[in-house]
Amino acid sequence: MGYMSNYLGRWRQQIPMLAGNRKQRARLTFAEGDFAAVYAMSDVHGCYNELLDVHRRIEEDAARIQGPKLIVMLGDYVDRGPDSSAVLEFLSKNPPPGFQRLVLCGNHDAELVKLYRKPAGILEWLGFAGTETLHSYGIDIEHLLQSAAGNETIARIIRNMIPERHIQFLESLPIMVRMGRVVFVHAGVRPGIDLEKQKDSDLMWIRQPFLDEGPQLPVLVIHGHTPGRAPTFGPQRIGIDTAVSATGRLTVLTIKGTRVGLL
Repeated sequence: MGYMSNYLGRWRQQIPMLAGNRKQRARLTFAEGDFAAVYAMSDVHGCYNELLDVHRRIEEDAARIQGPKLIVMLGDYVDRGPDSSAVLEFLSKNPPPGFQRLVLCGNHDAELVKLYRKPAGILEWLGFAGTETLHSYGIDIEHLLQSAAGNETIARIIRNMIPERHIQFLESLPIMVRMGRVVFVHAGVRPGIDLEKQKDSDLMWIRQPFLDEGPQLPVLVIHGHTPGRAPTFGPQRIGIDTAVSATGRLTVLTIKGTRVGLL
């Protein structure tokens, strides 16, 4: 685990902190077998209670496993559910004892950063998502819009109510993790394109042709972004977004040695 702490210290210094995410986010690589157990989940979408429950289940499952253990979060921590602010506060703190945790960026997370840095797009963002996220920070956006508050007023309230450190946390997130033949990412990859040449926008937003064709690379992609009532198994891909904000089910994929399973 010391190795990983050193590794994280290096990549954190390389992450761009520009508004709008104009530079590539970090992509991390580990060797197959660096961790005795890996637990991955995606699309928490403001469901704080479910996130806490899953972490308890992971700790129970890992109690008898010797060696370094890793939790990988695959993005989309905000919007839809009721407690986006609590989810970000939780994930920005230390992981459970005996674990490391990697938190990747999803498209909803990147859009919240964009809003915070450039609030002129507030109406477009609210059409995409966002109302529940603002509520979780104590912002009654419906009242503000009905009162004909201008963009400058809304921007000032958003900046006053959402902690800057939550936005900096989202800005710091890497976008992809590779462990041997397994790739973790929010949405998927552009089929047939080398991982080094994948665009951040594809990694956060893609659906087709990835869902039907898979990566067309010698890897297995673990992803979220496209919800289903149960995990989906496609060509060289496993989708684990089970729409927790609608179903109450937050799926955890496990990798222990060469075995892939569901918790």
